Amino acid sequence: MADDRRTAGDGGERSGDEGRTDANGGARRAARAGERAARRPRAGTPGSTGGTGTPDAADRAELYAALRAALPPDTVDFSTTARALTTMDASNYRRVPLGVVAPRHADDVAAALEVCRARGVPVVPRGAGTSIAGQAIGTGVVLDLTRRMNAVRHVDPVSRTAVVQPGAVLDSLRAAARPHGLTFGPDPSTHARCTLGGMIGNNACGAHSVAWGTTADNVRALSVLTYDGTPLRLARGWPKDPGLLLGAVRELVDGHLALLRTGYPRDLPRRISGYALDALLPENGADLARAFCGTEGTLGIVTEAEVRLVAEPAARALAVLGYPDETAAADAAPGLLPYGPLTVEGMADDLVPPNARGGLPRGRAWLFAEAGGATEAEAAARAADLVRAAGAADALVVTDPAAARALWRVREDAAGTATRIPGGGEAWPGWEDCAVPPARLGGYLRDFRALLTGYGLRGAPFGHFGEGCVHVRIDFDLITTAGVRAFRRFSEDVADLVVAHGGSLSGEHGDGRARAELLPRMYGPGLVALFARFKDLWDPAGGLNPGILVRPAPLDTDLRFAVLPRRPVDVAFGYPDDGGDFRAAVRRCVGVAKCRDTAPGPGVMCPTKRVTGEEKHSTRGRARLLHEMLAGEVVRDGWRSREVADALDLCLSCKGCRSDCPVGVDMATYKAEFLHHHYKGRLRPRSHYALGRLPGWLRAAAPAAPLLNALARIPPLAALARHTAGITPERPLPALAPVPFTRWARGRLGPGARTALLWPDTFTEYLSPEVGRAAVRVLGAAGFGLALPPGRVCCGLTYLSTGQLTRARTVLRRTLDTLSPLPDGVPVIVLEPSCAAALRTDLPELLPDDPRAARLAASVRTFAGALEEYAPDWTPPRLDRPVTGQTHCHHHAVLDPAPDARLRARAGLTGDLSGGCCGLAGNFGFERGHYEVSVACAEEQLLPAVSTAPPDALVLADGYSCRTQLTHLTDHRPRHLAEVLAEGLDRGDQGGG
Repeated sequence: MADDRRTAGDGGERSGDEGRTDANGGARRAARAGERAARRPRAGTPGSTGGTGTPDAADRAELYAALRAALPPDTVDFSTTARALTTMDASNYRRVPLGVVAPRHADDVAAALEVCRARGVPVVPRGAGTSIAGQAIGTGVVLDLTRRMNAVRHVDPVSRTAVVQPGAVLDSLRAAARPHGLTFGPDPSTHARCTLGGMIGNNACGAHSVAWGTTADNVRALSVLTYDGTPLRLARGWPKDPGLLLGAVRELVDGHLALLRTGYPRDLPRRISGYALDALLPENGADLARAFCGTEGTLGIVTEAEVRLVAEPAARALAVLGYPDETAAADAAPGLLPYGPLTVEGMADDLVPPNARGGLPRGRAWLFAEAGGATEAEAAARAADLVRAAGAADALVVTDPAAARALWRVREDAAGTATRIPGGGEAWPGWEDCAVPPARLGGYLRDFRALLTGYGLRGAPFGHFGEGCVHVRIDFDLITTAGVRAFRRFSEDVADLVVAHGGSLSGEHGDGRARAELLPRMYGPGLVALFARFKDLWDPAGGLNPGILVRPAPLDTDLRFAVLPRRPVDVAFGYPDDGGDFRAAVRRCVGVAKCRDTAPGPGVMCPTKRVTGEEKHSTRGRARLLHEMLAGEVVRDGWRSREVADALDLCLSCKGCRSDCPVGVDMATYKAEFLHHHYKGRLRPRSHYALGRLPGWLRAAAPAAPLLNALARIPPLAALARHTAGITPERPLPALAPVPFTRWARGRLGPGARTALLWPDTFTEYLSPEVGRAAVRVLGAAGFGLALPPGRVCCGLTYLSTGQLTRARTVLRRTLDTLSPLPDGVPVIVLEPSCAAALRTDLPELLPDDPRAARLAASVRTFAGALEEYAPDWTPPRLDRPVTGQTHCHHHAVLDPAPDARLRARAGLTGDLSGGCCGLAGNFGFERGHYEVSVACAEEQLLPAVSTAPPDALVLADGYSCRTQLTHLTDHRPRHLAEVLAEGLDRGDQGGG
């Protein structure tokens, strides 16, 4: 079989050489070569290098050496980590590649193809890896086009075009076009991370395709390389000198005009399935670029694209229309199209988080219909026209851009939100994005719901109702044999249902592994056979993304869950939202990759991915490595894996993913779990013993605080202390408080109208007691009678963040013993957000069988939250100052920052706090090897926010880490909100009653 592989590779290379030397003819020869190649063993078939068989280590090593010789060494990565990160995309499928190449330009792509072609190794182009049908994974070499081929080369406002590389992120193109009043029309919900190359490969569409069409409608010309190395420029019309390949393609089209004119469904704006050979018909202008869109990396590698830009409306207004259910919304959607909306999106209430429903009109399903105009008034008037035509039960028109963005975020997150079924359970793609004629969408949805019920399945349809395109995640059982059989039967039945409604199996995301097997049901055997001949002309050796669109593998093979352990693994946390199963927790990551968003925003996730640019430092990348660790095929060392440890090393444990990830991946918890097992019975890093056990060290050091502070000011001794503790040399040692907070507080706390327990967290107690003193002043003025715990308490934060979970359990049980019984209804006010978050979430998840843990977690209140809930009539001092700073990442992710914003507003503190993470993150920013990343995280949002604030702005930072980072990196004196309010009370500023 090795000889067969070499023959196939040599044949492909000779065919490519032929094409380059005989560009003036030979169409028949190329067609015959394609037919011969179709009968040869193909790259990617069982037994070939790229197929289900796995090449031995020697073959892989030889391939690696050849690629390293042909390309810059830093572009070739066959490491365990690189392979593990690319086994999956956002689909249900998994395939293990040989390695990854990240080319810099077209010449690197050509060099990689040449090496792979000579060895019969398949090549799979990959963008952001958000493909939902499984077309961005494969067993050969993955071309990662995002890392280096990601430039927006040119924007021409006169011709309204742009030239981009395939790895350019859509939002980067839109940002480059925005100063000219232009944009790229197609806009998938993944616009902040999806790439133009991936959009071309899948013919992506997005919410605005009712106005601006699909990607194919907006591509002017493409530069591509075929597997045999032939460079082509594809545009509208046959070139005068078509060459060997395009001449053969033209002959194929001319020979099957009748089939191409009758074989495709009509009146279907979202027909993405199969090859768009009808774009090559004479009456359609023989648009080669259009025909190439949606070919899913099976014909050639895009190295550059010229795309069309459209004028961006000066103003937009969003009409949100409420209906009793999604079928009523679907029935209404076509009636809006004559009014020229920019979008007509549909969504039902089972995809809307409870905290987001207050901003929506009455109903159980909604249409989002956007209108544009030259002015806000014109846009609002057009939106009002949509409301009048909608027949909705309730409606609202939103013209405020911020309010509209908040509503759109609900819709954009639906691709992830839909993976968790209300009431519990996981849901998956697999019948993700079919499309029917818009006028038939309501009927299709009714039949689809009936089919779901017949199979005992649940799903929440949403999507582009104005074009009849439906997305849905379904709670398939993709783990048991019986469940997988049912998945196959359902897929076959729903394919027949879509075809019966005149639809397309794919309306946006392509066919991939999920639907290609079912294409004969939609197109019939004749057109599908023509697809195979078309593929063979472009790729006689079958080396580009084999098994996609043509000669597909069964849709129920290579499922990514099949490799996971059959039994739950032994873990420390309870994982209450995942049935106590760590495998289910890791499965939460479905690959939609919001953690790869390139632009900072109001959220937190994922700070280290944004500053390093590396997939392994994204939430998705870490989840993928944990998945492969459980699988044991690529990552083979289990909990002792160095690859997983390296990826988690730069995780800040900011918990941003817990709230910002649409499916609620909690990488901070997974990291703590991993470290717990990784270091079991082994020596830990020095920082774990020092910083990870900080409460004990600070308690022991407190009596000698003045002496220790003096010694820390002696440089040699400070350097020795940092080295011993594993602290980076760039950080000054924190000063210890001469008087701990509780020593100051005892005897100063008195009764009041409202009783509360004030939590003496480690940071407030030993490092910043001024925060506690300020809180006592403010809470006392608000009528609180404060008490301290009767003994030693600790939230366990530092033990948790370093994965010392056995010790954390001991500390937390002792804390519960100290507080027992906790009086009912007495709030526990925690000033440090990270400690409040640990008590709110980590405590009950680490001690799920102790009911005291849940009671304490439910009693936790933040400083502002306690004032709002228990002293709503208290008037804070009126400060009338601008503020700057950053919402603590744990406050954003676990707690509720809204009471803080309202309290600031009542105190006359104006301005918003930035998103992101300060980068210090407890022990993280103090540990050796983390300083540069720590500072880079601060430089993304926090430091710019502070540096650009008005001169009289107060710098707010409720977290000790945030204050420490600002103190180290700026000349500002950051303060807790309690300190600012206490100073206002002491000055006698108006309020405080």
